[in-house]
Amino acid sequence: MLTNAETTKFPPLVKPCRLREIEDSFEIAKARAAEFGAGSMFYVGRFALIDFALVLEPEEPLRLSRKILFAGMNALAETLANIAPPELPIEFVYPASLHFDGALIGGGRIAWPEGCGEDDVPEWLVFGAMIRAGGMRDLGIGLSPSVTTLDDEGFDAWNPEEFAASFARHFMIEADSWAEKGFRAIGPRYLERLPRMKGDVKRGIDSNGDLLVHRNSTDAPERLPLLSRINPPEWYDPAENEPRG
Repeated sequence: MLTNAETTKFPPLVKPCRLREIEDSFEIAKARAAEFGAGSMFYVGRFALIDFALVLEPEEPLRLSRKILFAGMNALAETLANIAPPELPIEFVYPASLHFDGALIGGGRIAWPEGCGEDDVPEWLVFGAMIRAGGMRDLGIGLSPSVTTLDDEGFDAWNPEEFAASFARHFMIEADSWAEKGFRAIGPRYLERLPRMKGDVKRGIDSNGDLLVHRNSTDAPERLPLLSRINPPEWYDPAENEPRG
């Protein structure tokens, strides 16, 4: 069931809707995207998990517009940085895993209408994100050492609505940058948050979103396909509907 959220914290073009704790923002955003339209932000408030999804209206074919995933990841990292303890790294594992100080804390997802062709302009896109929030170890619930939460890392005070609103503001900045300068305003900042690699390695993002890894100037680059890594995302546990852990 949808309820109207306070709008003062969200950008003017974003229409927030708070969901019940048992609901899945990503699935509801996909189901309601055509009805609610661009800028609709669905979010769930619960202790252990920040969960939200934003409906978008692309203007480019799917094979190009799908790269909005990287703008969403940039905005997610900037949102996290605003409340994070200083000087600890926030990194991505390609394409959409979010790590804090070397441990998985969440990630991003993207969806489009079923049957949309690569050269078709999608009626909508949905960017969704999850962040592990509540202190699972304080509750006696074991997590892998490679997984963490906001509370376990000593983040400043947060709540789901404020986090979703902060993400929306950062995402609007990303969208404006893309509109003015194209993907070249998005890709380099995304790549800067990938873990460093040994040797003389250069990385780039192809037009379809694949990651290209150039290990020297003469050989063809190694290609990491985007599509095989986002359905489902590598950070996500579909059986539990939450980040793996």
